[in-house]
Amino acid sequence: MIDLTNQTPFASGSNRHCYQHPSYPDRCLKIIRPDNIEARYQRQPALKKLLGKRRLNDNLQELEAHGQTVIQRLLKQGQEDVVWAHLPRFFGQTDTAQGPANESELLKNAEGGPAETFEHYLARSGFDETAQALIQEFTDWLQRTGILTRNLLPHNLVLGMRNEKTRLFLVDGLGAPLIPSLLSTSHNWRLHYIDRRIRRFYKRIEWETSGRQDPWELSQKL
Repeated sequence: MIDLTNQTPFASGSNRHCYQHPSYPDRCLKIIRPDNIEARYQRQPALKKLLGKRRLNDNLQELEAHGQTVIQRLLKQGQEDVVWAHLPRFFGQTDTAQGPANESELLKNAEGGPAETFEHYLARSGFDETAQALIQEFTDWLQRTGILTRNLLPHNLVLGMRNEKTRLFLVDGLGAPLIPSLLSTSHNWRLHYIDRRIRRFYKRIEWETSGRQDPWELSQKL
């Protein structure tokens, strides 16, 4: 049993804390923040509450997302390098004293520290040629593989170094809601879904780099 009591998360989101694995420095452990799940649940409309709290658990959603058909097919075909080209390698769930943790590759920058989020990069450098090239490579991979994601957000991507090359990695938001997942058995529909995610992502980048003058809820409409 891994005890993280004396460790400080190297990163925290609204729903999870991220710790460096005490035995494997090149891996991270994502721990759910149960207080936030309860708070999100209480804000739900009555009808959505009937769906329960499971769908608000990002660790469970991530486990299911890695089981999506495309990823499993590629792995069975021995195409691990294709799957993990823009995803941190995933090692499943691990027990800790703080609750179940999702264990995955800890992506780092060129100096060996935690990889910078794309959101931070955009705030620092804008949507420059480097950012444009990274996004093009990432979106080409999505369209080529057909891997499903939720809405792409800059804070859910990091600029990680692997094999002496920096590229974008999706560290949160893998998988799709239930209905899109069911419809994704249609090749054409899958491509349409991915194309919408990509177009919405470019709008998000434009919104973040132009001062966020209007609420995102208005700017995101296509």
